[in-house]
Amino acid sequence: MIGRHRHLIGLEDLSREEILEVLKLAVSMKEVLRRPLKKVPTLRGKAVVNLFFEASTRTRSSFETAAKILSADALNWTSAGSSVTKGETLVDTARNLEAMRPDVLVIRHAASGAPRLVAESVACSVVSAGDGAHEHPSQGLLDAFTLAEHFTRASGAGPEAPPDFGLFAGKTVVIVGDVSHSRVARSGLHCLPKLGARVRVCGPPTMIPAGIEKLGAEVHYSLQKAVEGADAVMMLRIQHERIGDPLIPNTREYSRLWGLNARKAADWLTPQCCILHPGPINRGVELSPDVADGPRSVILDQVQNGVAVRMAILYLLAGGGAADV
Repeated sequence: MIGRHRHLIGLEDLSREEILEVLKLAVSMKEVLRRPLKKVPTLRGKAVVNLFFEASTRTRSSFETAAKILSADALNWTSAGSSVTKGETLVDTARNLEAMRPDVLVIRHAASGAPRLVAESVACSVVSAGDGAHEHPSQGLLDAFTLAEHFTRASGAGPEAPPDFGLFAGKTVVIVGDVSHSRVARSGLHCLPKLGARVRVCGPPTMIPAGIEKLGAEVHYSLQKAVEGADAVMMLRIQHERIGDPLIPNTREYSRLWGLNARKAADWLTPQCCILHPGPINRGVELSPDVADGPRSVILDQVQNGVAVRMAILYLLAGGGAADV
């Protein structure tokens, strides 16, 4: 259980305390990743099924890695080559996999609401690994964990100091790009304000959803103004797979106005501002290679922290025992 929840469908439903429960457990899980032997018996005898209807590199492999480090059995399932190609419904697929008695189903789907539909149809715990343009809760949690680490280091604490989740208070995080179609942006908007951060969004007017201010976001259309005084900037890729008619003239124009390169970073960002990206990066569009690979980037930290955060999620939902982690 995560607080009172048997599933993790989104961060909108989680309280600040429930978010912190996952993040604080992830601190211990990350310590496991630093050990020479990256294996603990915590979820021995448990089973995790990764049910992915969309392509994924980081999310699927990190859920699989997280399960295996915790000694759970992991099954990776993709729609290609399955009975979905023969017309089997989502619910029938989930119920058939549930009949094999997994403890957790991790599902990614192109349709918003698919994980909740599955959660209402099965008895095991369900984790959303991203559904349409709705939410990507584990990404929102790992982004928060990564930001807490960065804020802690920037405060002068040593490199081995654990992340201080109280440092979000007064911090400003800017989310730039295709906010309308980004489930990562929505999870960030539901998570970061609960931890005390201010959130700004920036992008072309066609990619900023109407009414987003109701989620507590401050809207900008100028990148320079949006990042002024910011403590962190998250760059998003254009979600071409979710866009019908073109929403921008071309990627060159987009990069000129809303992309981040070394010159803009040097001129516009504070010295301690970090750069995040949920991946995959479209290099030369939203981020230039020298920024993506530069000293401000915490993108690879996000990937590593994704394993620790997903270990914490699986531990809580699969009913981890008392074994040491």
